[in-house]
Amino acid sequence: MIAPGPIWTPLQVAGGQLPGQMGEFGQDTPLGRAGQPAELAPLYVMLASDETSFSTGTAVGAHGGKGSP
Repeated sequence: MIAPGPIWTPLQVAGGQLPGQMGEFGQDTPLGRAGQPAELAPLYVMLASDETSFSTGTAVGAHGGKGSP
């Protein structure tokens, strides 16, 4: 399971964020920015591969270093 934190998507612009908060979205992560959808893709590919065949019930955080969602 992928547990993403703040990720930029078209929904952010279409009402996902309150007016005036768009510029701050994701800045509270240690990386100082929101993630991009393309940054999640490698995690999905890795978990779908045989390389992780011994992992079960694992949650992989993708949250810019902020900690568990």
